[in-house]
Amino acid sequence: MILVTGGCGFIGSAFVLDWLAQGDEPVLNLDLLTYAGHLGNLRPLDGDARYHFVRGDIGEVPLLADLLRRHQPRAIIHFAAESHVDRSIAGPDAFIRTNVVGTTHLLQAAHAYWRELPGDSKSAFRFINVSTDEVFGSLRPDDPAFSERNPYQPNSPYSASKAAADHFARAWHHTFGLPVITTNCSNNYGPRQFPEKLIPLMIHNALAGKPLPVYGDGQQVRDWLYVGDHCSALRAVLQRGVPGQTYNIGGRSEKANLDVVHTICKVLDEVRPRADGPYARLVRHVEDRLGHDRRYAIDDTKIASELGWQPAVPFAQGIRDSVQWYLANQDWVESVTSGAYRQWVEQQYPTLHAAR
Repeated sequence: MILVTGGCGFIGSAFVLDWLAQGDEPVLNLDLLTYAGHLGNLRPLDGDARYHFVRGDIGEVPLLADLLRRHQPRAIIHFAAESHVDRSIAGPDAFIRTNVVGTTHLLQAAHAYWRELPGDSKSAFRFINVSTDEVFGSLRPDDPAFSERNPYQPNSPYSASKAAADHFARAWHHTFGLPVITTNCSNNYGPRQFPEKLIPLMIHNALAGKPLPVYGDGQQVRDWLYVGDHCSALRAVLQRGVPGQTYNIGGRSEKANLDVVHTICKVLDEVRPRADGPYARLVRHVEDRLGHDRRYAIDDTKIASELGWQPAVPFAQGIRDSVQWYLANQDWVESVTSGAYRQWVEQQYPTLHAAR
């Protein structure tokens, strides 16, 4: 069994679905079901005996200790995080609480569990800390892409909180010997992404005929990683990665935000044309985000050469598949944005303070 934290979120749920599509090893999913965690992301697993869900907080050490003792996972894949930069600017406390304090509590519980494991199980155990390329700061147009040797220079409360988590993960390895591996990925996209991030927000607004807000001049460059490729990279890291190491995971698809928006518009013009004209007419440039990083780029030489992984989904295919998924799953979009869903979660899954 493996333990996944934040498995009802965008990347976490993609990983759980992918994991169980690849084999039968059970998954224990611990998720607090905050606004971006959605039980519907894992509806295909309803009734699947390989999948176990617990609603709970990674910051609650007694709960973690009990789950680890009872389920005996061979690995922890840690996705749970607050991840939206704009939200971190408006309210950084939640990011400190979850990304920093929550991660350190998870590390404490994992260490206490790991040190009591018998020899072979102890040697095989892994803690995968899933992080972001934003910890490296911002690149100039001609700078080389981020490698694992780049210094940390976080510029937003979000990236600062993830940088802190990465440092604690490193410390638990070097001080206590916990077999931690950290991955730093670029911007993910794909099905089931909460519609606050650029790509799903543009699709959602475009279909509703609403303005498509683009920060500043729209020339902020990001490397775009299809979420399915991220999942395959994490499997490679879990299987072949070296404890104490870090691995950058990218999509080899650097694109300016404005170009991404126009690509979405062109795909929608083709598959869902509007009678009143092309979708690009909805683009609106708005005041730039505070402290907006200009460029991210990933050098994935290490994971390619040492673990034999590389992305398989080109951006043109990934973005088309994403648009088609959102078109076919408008009920999902409605459910994740409705207040009724939040009320139902609180009724059906009260936050756990002890294992059940």
